[in-house]
Amino acid sequence: MKGWMVALAAAAALSLVPARAEAGFCGAARYNCCGSCCQMQCHTVMKTVRCVEYERQEITCYKTCWDRVCEERTINCVKYVPETRSREICYTVCKPCWETRTRTYTVCKPCWENKTREECYTVCKPVWEERTRCYTVCKPVWENHSKEVCYTVCKPVWEERTRNYTVCKPVWETKSREICYTVCKPVWEERTHNYTVCKPVWEEHSKDINYQVRVPVKYTKTIQVQTGHWETEIHEVPGPVVRKVVREPGTWTYDACNCRCCYCPGKCHVECVQCPPRKCCHKKWVTECVDKEICCTKWECETRTKTCCYKVCKMVPEQRSCTYKVCKMVPEQRTRTECYKVCHMVPEQRTCCYKVCKMVPEQHTRTVCWKTCRMVPEQRSCTYKVCKMVPEQRTRTICYKVCHMVPEERTCCYKVCKMVPEQRTRTVCYTVCKPVCYQKTIQVYKCVPKCVPYTVTRCVPKCVCKQVPVCVCCPTCCCPSSCDCGCGSEGGSGGCGCNK
Repeated sequence: MKGWMVALAAAAALSLVPARAEAGFCGAARYNCCGSCCQMQCHTVMKTVRCVEYERQEITCYKTCWDRVCEERTINCVKYVPETRSREICYTVCKPCWETRTRTYTVCKPCWENKTREECYTVCKPVWEERTRCYTVCKPVWENHSKEVCYTVCKPVWEERTRNYTVCKPVWETKSREICYTVCKPVWEERTHNYTVCKPVWEEHSKDINYQVRVPVKYTKTIQVQTGHWETEIHEVPGPVVRKVVREPGTWTYDACNCRCCYCPGKCHVECVQCPPRKCCHKKWVTECVDKEICCTKWECETRTKTCCYKVCKMVPEQRSCTYKVCKMVPEQRTRTECYKVCHMVPEQRTCCYKVCKMVPEQHTRTVCWKTCRMVPEQRSCTYKVCKMVPEQRTRTICYKVCHMVPEERTCCYKVCKMVPEQRTRTVCYTVCKPVCYQKTIQVYKCVPKCVPYTVTRCVPKCVCKQVPVCVCCPTCCCPSSCDCGCGSEGGSGGCGCNK
């Protein structure tokens, strides 16, 4: 900005040079000295101008990088080891005991009886009634028209031919035959069956039974409980490196032809710039082992005795008898007459007459007639019948069957199962998980900060003085004797002494 202001001030100073030529060059710029005999002479003058230049410098910076370090740590762990144990369990089972019994029951046997009854019902009898109605129709009236048309037709000429053929005519003959068949006729026979059943007889007994009862015993033990707490760790993560476009400072150049300063922008280049670091927080679980007293219960076996009363069943044989019917199917020969028909095919000669048609072309003339229809209204009447349903009472006889249930005594034998309780003992195996404490070594990874140097190039502004060429124009007089300023007397060369 400072160089730009200096260049602007130099341009303003140069723009004021013609106006101040009256005093600087002895008033020769006013052209009052020599009139038309004076000529303008231009030459270049070097002028000192201060401008700003940028110098590149390399600076060493440091950034934080994180290295991953593995560290071994010993922790306390607990694992559960399965252990198999056994215990005695007393249980009761029911043993089935079968007993045969007899019961008499009554069943109802159906007996059918045919009966008739009179039933009155109503039917609808159709009665037709004639009616008449009048209506109007449009009657077509046709007008005939005709004209002569010549056409060619194929006239059929029929020729008769004869063909002989044979057909088989069916002739049916009725015959009969005797068929023998066997029918099984049921014959019932009464029988008596003697059988032996075991009748249960119960006897009461008693005995002493020793059994074990598990009694709970409470005790206290110390265990290690694995607990812990959360710790917050804060570490710094370096910012990302981004690419940034930087433009170098431009320069101002004075344009003498247009009498103005022009700005030339600098070149653009890409630089890698690292963003500021950020802080990250994460929680870490720290494991601790704490001793804790807990109340436990263990079961100890205790032997007890009790008197158990039970019944013993003895089966006593007993003779019984039952009467039953046996059905035997007795075969019986029967005969029946069956009529059937037999078909015989008898050949028969027949003669067939048929015609063959041949089409012969023939010229004809015909009169084509056509009609034109015109609708004329006409009154008409029609007679129609209407059916009415007239109810009529009628009577009919209905045959039906009535079923009467006749009671019948029957006897059946069946078995009854009684469940007798019985004490048993079994050994049950179960699994208990026993805690076992042990130590193991694990690898824990953590990030360690590390400073890494890197080089950054930056532009430093610097003020420099430069010689800038400036074009200056001044008049040269041809007649130095007529110049009022007295410049022509110096040197006698015809120029102003101010050019020196």
